[in-house]
Amino acid sequence: MTDVHTTEVDPPWEGLTGADLHAACMEAARGGDRRAMAKLVEELTPLVWHVARANGLDRQLAEDVVQTVWLALFSQLAKLRDPRALAAWLITTTRREATRPYGRRLQPVPLSDEVAATLESDHPAPEEEAVRADRDRRVWRAFLRLPDRCQELLRLTVLAGRAEYRAVAEAMQMPRGSVGPTRGRCLDSMRDLLAGEGGDR
Repeated sequence: MTDVHTTEVDPPWEGLTGADLHAACMEAARGGDRRAMAKLVEELTPLVWHVARANGLDRQLAEDVVQTVWLALFSQLAKLRDPRALAAWLITTTRREATRPYGRRLQPVPLSDEVAATLESDHPAPEEEAVRADRDRRVWRAFLRLPDRCQELLRLTVLAGRAEYRAVAEAMQMPRGSVGPTRGRCLDSMRDLLAGEGGDR
């Protein structure tokens, strides 16, 4: 008895991750597979959202940018030459949309997701919350004193597991191999700034 695999039962992206998943979904989406489109949106909307917010947009403007970016992608599916470059295309397009006149920056939105991921999951006591709030304020001050390029690199690599360093490198026009070392130097600079004002290293 032969196994029968249909797109309905066994989509071509099943079991894939990262760029391979994106490429398989892109190919299927070009053929009109709505599940492939939905999978791309599910996988990469956190990246698009983060880039929009990291460029200083409030929630409402970020939502508009996210919608615009996905509409732009699905209207240009046939034109995107390399499906594996999808994450980089999304980062670049989101950054461009976020700086259009309707998306002028309001307040900088630093690494909220990354910092939130380091916080304890249980509810702290008031004293602990006060210490944490003070630490977070010092972290933000140190972060905002970094050069703009360091800030952008750290923001983008928050989602490096989804976007991959290759996408970050392409979006920032830097060699892929320099993303990790540059990120390390940026974090070292941030630690030095924190230490300079009595923060934890």
